[in-house]
Amino acid sequence: MRLISLWFGLSAPVSRGAYAASGFGLMALKYAVEAEVIRQLTGRWLSPFVYLNPLLSARAAVLDGHDWLVWALALWTLPFLWIGVSMTLRRAEDAGRSPFLALLYFLPVVNYLLMLTLAVLPSRPRAEPERRPESRPGARDGLRGALVGMGLGALIALGMVCASVLAFGSYGTTLFVATPFVMGAVSAYTFNQGGPRPVGTTLLVAVGAVLLAGGAVLLFALEGALCLMMAAPLGVALASMGAFLGRALAARLPSRPASVAALVLPLPLFAGIDLVQPPPRLREVVTVVEVDAPPRAVWPNVVAFSALQEPPAWLFRLGIAYPQRATIDGRGVGAVRRCEFSTGAFVEPITAWDEPLRLGFGVAAQPPPMHELSPYRHVLASHLDGYLQVRSGEFLLRPLPGGRTRLEGRTRYEMRVFPAAYWSLWSDALIRGIHTRVLEHIQAASSAS
Repeated sequence: MRLISLWFGLSAPVSRGAYAASGFGLMALKYAVEAEVIRQLTGRWLSPFVYLNPLLSARAAVLDGHDWLVWALALWTLPFLWIGVSMTLRRAEDAGRSPFLALLYFLPVVNYLLMLTLAVLPSRPRAEPERRPESRPGARDGLRGALVGMGLGALIALGMVCASVLAFGSYGTTLFVATPFVMGAVSAYTFNQGGPRPVGTTLLVAVGAVLLAGGAVLLFALEGALCLMMAAPLGVALASMGAFLGRALAARLPSRPASVAALVLPLPLFAGIDLVQPPPRLREVVTVVEVDAPPRAVWPNVVAFSALQEPPAWLFRLGIAYPQRATIDGRGVGAVRRCEFSTGAFVEPITAWDEPLRLGFGVAAQPPPMHELSPYRHVLASHLDGYLQVRSGEFLLRPLPGGRTRLEGRTRYEMRVFPAAYWSLWSDALIRGIHTRVLEHIQAASSAS
């Protein structure tokens, strides 16, 4: 129980010995477990350098083709993350430094330097805690604190959208990870300044800040509703984590709002650093159906298909681009296929023509991936142009016994929205939905002929 209190609590003091032993010991344990799991499941070795590399793309290369493992390791990381934050807060306090240093734990590279520094700083006598006013905060004060906290969180979000997207043209980790965490910390600190508030109410304020920020972004036409809904799960989770830390800071330093405001200042700088990213990884989505017809009968419907009469799925009706028909000009390699979507046409030069078994194509031009849900005609959403780039695709037809065909659709694409492990879940699912719509149409047309 003492160990659990040391690792997960927010009250037990942390000496430099306990901090070093727990920090480096748990880091070694976490690396050993992850390296062995990755070796067993992928046959690849997770080197210590890749493990310590702050660029998630480095680890993604080791986990290539195992996206579910990325999420499993992310869940496994959460308790270690909280241990690091909570112990860093208390170690800084034990060393006579500001507990706000705990927020540096989320900054790549800086966090390692912080850990090494705190592992050697000696303990100092603890200063008397700042006294709160004798009167207990009333309901009106709580409402005022909640509104101010949510408003500050929304202002942080608006500022970071302008800095990341409009100034740097970056949809990076700072915008989708660091920003909601700081929003949650600032809103929770503000809400708890007048006195400790219940954890549940504090979390509601942090989530309210995220929702208010989404409404403001939509109001100012900086983004559409659909992408905001996709970003919401990640934003709410991180803002909730920030809320725990903000509430703890308010209990320790109830009259330091300037220190909390200073948390926001590094965010635009790190948004600029997000521009230093390696080339995006080429991803592949594969979808398969079986057709009750031989490859020769299926081939003409693969090369070009008539207008799809099937109504689009509900997600496509929200604005995601969906296929409507396909035509082709010419025959063989060098012919040009046009796949018409609800937002425009993919222009697809044929690169492989192995009738009736394989049709491969590149992508010379592509339409926007969606129509944004918005009360405005035009939305300043830069991600609609070039941030998800389809590179190539192909259809594979494999004969099966009984005159049937295994039909595979493949799409290869690159994405410049981070963290890729999160956003690829959405993009893979949407592309798979597009595949399913096309392949089931080909299936029905071929089986009927």
